[in-house]
Amino acid sequence: MTTTHTIDNIGSPINDHGDGKDLVNPLAMGAGHINPNKAMNPGLIYDASEYDYVRFLCSMNFTRKQITTITRSSHFNCSNPSLGLNYPSFIAFFNADYSSPNGTITRVFRRTVANVGESMSTCIANLTDMGEVKVSVKPNKLVFKEKEEKLSYKLTSKEPSKVSNQVIYGSLIWIGNGGKYMVISPIAATNLDIKDRGHRSLLHSKMS
Repeated sequence: MTTTHTIDNIGSPINDHGDGKDLVNPLAMGAGHINPNKAMNPGLIYDASEYDYVRFLCSMNFTRKQITTITRSSHFNCSNPSLGLNYPSFIAFFNADYSSPNGTITRVFRRTVANVGESMSTCIANLTDMGEVKVSVKPNKLVFKEKEEKLSYKLTSKEPSKVSNQVIYGSLIWIGNGGKYMVISPIAATNLDIKDRGHRSLLHSKMS
């Protein structure tokens, strides 16, 4: 997922031919087109265990029967649910009811990446401009001293509370060792109504 690309075989952005040939967005395409060669040497990985996924399913308020169907096991515990899955994409849901006194809404994501590239590796964060949505990463540089070392970062997304209903797209790219590795994560920010669980689940699945 982090080694996909959004450029076609003639060097142009991938279009959505089912929607008037407009440029495709992450909710229609996901992370991008698979690149098997790059996937063999991704540089960084976002590791998550089976337990992490179960905690995520529990946080989505699925029934025990539904979770059993998905996991094919009835041996799980939903006492510690969490939406904070260590997943290489970000969807920020904004709701004006939770805006701060200065009229902005903030969402914070925490992720951990493991170095599977060169033993000594430095990765620099690069963020695409998302207009009204201001995104930042701390730290914006990850310095790995050995293979399989894990480092964490925090991505913060801020949006004005008064903004028209829309979905805004961007991406975070960790550039490793001067461009040898490009670890890409799509970002989507929206203030559309997501009270419906199915709508929220659809948005999460479309970013994979």
